[in-house]
Amino acid sequence: MVFADNGKGLHPVPLTLEGWSILHQMFRIRWPEWNALAREVRRKAVDEAVSVLQSMENTAAGRTGLTALLGHKGDLMLIHFRDSMDALNEAELALAQLKLAPFLEPTTSYLSVVELGLYSASGQLYRSLQEKGVAPDTAEWKEQVNAYLAQARKTMVGRLRPDIPARRYLCFYPMDKKRGEAKNWYDAPFAERQRMMADHGFIGRRYAGQVTQIISGSIGFDDWEWGVDLFADDPVVFKKLVYEMRFDEASALYGLFGPFYLGLQFRAEELGTLLEGRTPGFGTEPAA
Repeated sequence: MVFADNGKGLHPVPLTLEGWSILHQMFRIRWPEWNALAREVRRKAVDEAVSVLQSMENTAAGRTGLTALLGHKGDLMLIHFRDSMDALNEAELALAQLKLAPFLEPTTSYLSVVELGLYSASGQLYRSLQEKGVAPDTAEWKEQVNAYLAQARKTMVGRLRPDIPARRYLCFYPMDKKRGEAKNWYDAPFAERQRMMADHGFIGRRYAGQVTQIISGSIGFDDWEWGVDLFADDPVVFKKLVYEMRFDEASALYGLFGPFYLGLQFRAEELGTLLEGRTPGFGTEPAA
């Protein structure tokens, strides 16, 4: 654990817990080439893809979700939750071997891991260790921090390895915290960051029951620092939630947002409907 003192007090790095590895894949369907195929050739390609994707939808090793994207950024988004980066690569390679693959043009992708930020708990733990006279980065300090994290992982396993929420609409976007000359999130005192994140979380909790949120960390993995997946049965709720959060201090002063992707979730069994040029339904629940 690294500490720095710039005259504003100690800045301990907040602890985090990591869960599923996540890969978002966005594709544009090559409609002219696809529609030019014979009906029987298309049917065989769809049947193969449906079979493979159904085997990925809900297993002990992970989850895969499908979304029909709205707008010019793509037609299809796949989200893979897996227990390792190696398993993500296996999913990516399996899809690349499909008869359907030549008709799916990648537009972008996003790599991250489910992340639970522990600002409040970190502050409490650090203060407790300092009160006991345990010096940062000593063997005793690391032992107690690691013990806390091990226990936290056990109690939060459901949030670290979540199912893909069974809600019709999905909104995904990446984001950063500012590191500019005027405002730099990483230079702000820990206590201030802790307070701002608590206020930020309070807004999100007001939307409990309307929106399910999965935050993933991507520092060192992709071009942004976090990925945010929002799931809801009413897409207007995304607008209301994100708009309200723009007014809180953490977002208004420090938030930078990447491109937004919005779409309709559907089951693998409905892939053929999408490839026929029709809006897919939500299908039935996959077998556990």
